[in-house]
Amino acid sequence: MKAVSRNTNWVASVHVALTLFWASVRCCRKKNAVSLISSLCSSTSVLMSPAAPVKARCPVYPGSDTRRFPVPDDKVDWDTDWPQYSPVKYTAPTVLKKPVWADPEIGAFSPQFNSLDGSVDRGSHEGPYRIQNGKPLNPHGRTGLEGQGLLGRWGPNHAADPIVTRWKRDSTGQRVHHTNSQLPVLQFVSIKRLDCGEWAIPGGMVDPGERISQTLQREFSEEALNSLQASPSEREKIQKRITELFDSAGLQVYKGYVDDPRNTDNAWMETVAVNFHDESGNSVSELPLQAGDDAGQVSWIDVDSSLDLYANHLHFLETVAKERNAHW
Repeated sequence: MKAVSRNTNWVASVHVALTLFWASVRCCRKKNAVSLISSLCSSTSVLMSPAAPVKARCPVYPGSDTRRFPVPDDKVDWDTDWPQYSPVKYTAPTVLKKPVWADPEIGAFSPQFNSLDGSVDRGSHEGPYRIQNGKPLNPHGRTGLEGQGLLGRWGPNHAADPIVTRWKRDSTGQRVHHTNSQLPVLQFVSIKRLDCGEWAIPGGMVDPGERISQTLQREFSEEALNSLQASPSEREKIQKRITELFDSAGLQVYKGYVDDPRNTDNAWMETVAVNFHDESGNSVSELPLQAGDDAGQVSWIDVDSSLDLYANHLHFLETVAKERNAHW
């Protein structure tokens, strides 16, 4: 939206910044904010500020009592000289226990940053990132906390988010149009996250050596259809429907850095979000939704701008709705 004057633009910017800041504080203070398997993302038409992450500077680090070193907006950029900067060091106990999905401490091994390191992809969707004292630097700047935090990998931690949609239909099978916009209403599969209780797009981490397309299909099957607990015959049915949908041409809505409260100066989230649309309503739409281990609930939810969703997921849905000429 174009500013009508410098003053109006300044006031609007301050209002948006404060709104985002307090939203991130509320999220970071929620109980049980530890998530070992994450889902996060954005869209090609939604630009994130390259120098002012908000959620990644939330005062209290998720799942802990650790407080970040305060970083004002004008000190986020690494190129800004700030001798007084003294980030708090923190790596979660779950990561320090050295699970298979986590890196050891720098010094105990020598990762090949900005490249494929064995089966682990340490390249960033953002392009090459800096290395300082043997550790990678967050490409979007200072966060007030160094170490791995809750994240398994030093540097980028890659995730994938499948946005599965269908048209909302009435009892006769006709598309439902919104009374205000007169546009057809989309529905998407949403899970209620166990870590913070917020509704979100299902998704998770890309396993070493795994293709993004495999992660998208696997995470949706596990989180929204609970395929791991299904009987062999049910699993076969689920797999057939899922494969049909995910083999179709998906709409990539975002690929890049994610402003996530778990990010640190040395470890951060990145994602690829892809929309898979069940146009006819006779594919995934006919499968019963069942929450997996990482989801408290799962449901088809109407796509609408008034939704309150986890992280940046609302922005992804906005892009999907506009691309498909649906109500927003």
